[in-house]
Amino acid sequence: MTLRVITPPATLGMLGGGQLGRFTLMAARAMGYRTVVLDPDPGAPAGAVADEHLVAGYDDVTALDRMAVACDVVTTEFENPPALALDRLAGSTPVAPSPRAVAIAQDRRLEKAFLEDSGFPVAPFQVVDADSGLADVPAVVPVDHPSVLKTARLGYDGKGQREVGSITELHAAWAELGGVPCVLERALPLDAELSVVVARTADARVATYPVAENLHVNGILDLCVVPSWASAHVLDRAVGLGMAIADALDYVGVLAVEFFVVNGELIVNELAPRPHNSGHWTLDAARTSQFEQQVRAVCGLGLGATDLTAPAVAMVNLLGQLWDAGEPDWAVVLDHPRAKLHLYGKDQPRAGRKMGHLTVVGDSREEVETEAVRLRSMLSRG
Repeated sequence: MTLRVITPPATLGMLGGGQLGRFTLMAARAMGYRTVVLDPDPGAPAGAVADEHLVAGYDDVTALDRMAVACDVVTTEFENPPALALDRLAGSTPVAPSPRAVAIAQDRRLEKAFLEDSGFPVAPFQVVDADSGLADVPAVVPVDHPSVLKTARLGYDGKGQREVGSITELHAAWAELGGVPCVLERALPLDAELSVVVARTADARVATYPVAENLHVNGILDLCVVPSWASAHVLDRAVGLGMAIADALDYVGVLAVEFFVVNGELIVNELAPRPHNSGHWTLDAARTSQFEQQVRAVCGLGLGATDLTAPAVAMVNLLGQLWDAGEPDWAVVLDHPRAKLHLYGKDQPRAGRKMGHLTVVGDSREEVETEAVRLRSMLSRG
């Protein structure tokens, strides 16, 4: 992809109006850019901070054409915009990351095939769909071994996934998921879960952030700590793989690569073609946040420094169930000298919905992890 350097007061467009778009547009506006967001939800968090909010579907031709005319570059904050939207925009305005890169990352079948064909390590997997059915599954992923069935598209934060341990359970799980195309992955004994956030420009300049160590609960990221406990060899390998994947995709923008650590070796789990939840800590503990970096990368600017501004940082997500007993006691966090609170402007809390996050900086990993978890536990009035 070739992008000219786009400087303020040019206009940055955003497909998607969630919190990732919100933080990215906030960074863009602070840098002097004008911003436009397209999202069908009139209450979308990014819409509240954009100069213009196009309230329309992602396949709305009129809205897409308006965005193409108004914007000097368009990016996305989620991996599932319709191909029509990206292709139509790319016909008349720069789109970063490219429609090809997003198409690969939004379909687990394409993503696994791309990684495997490119020589990157992945868990044993088998495509399950109406064409292949289930007949050939045991040859690749033994169904008497714990496995995970994942929908090829639209599954995130634990959605669209079922654990299976037998052919009977596999049939039942596939039916539960609607018989849609899926990927069956062998479950692996994990030492840890890591992620690396990579930024890349159209002329192949690359910057990476320190590797994060992550803990998921019910498929949703719960805790993220930097620096990781992993060995220097594993961390270097994760950064190298992340950069190599970005190069193989000819990627432009911020890309998150999630890894499993299995017996000291790295397995690529998933790609996220956008800023990522495990990079939220960069708002408070990196020289350049991942959101400013996204703006820099897609606009062809020099990439910002990514080093830590504190010895250690931890982030915990704030999910909707925290509101079950009423508005949380935010003074707990706001009175803390080393903690930062980030709320996303969503008006409908519900269980499992990401409503915000908090970060804590300190002198050690153990200290920040303990304090972040403790502060979150004190927020509930229940």
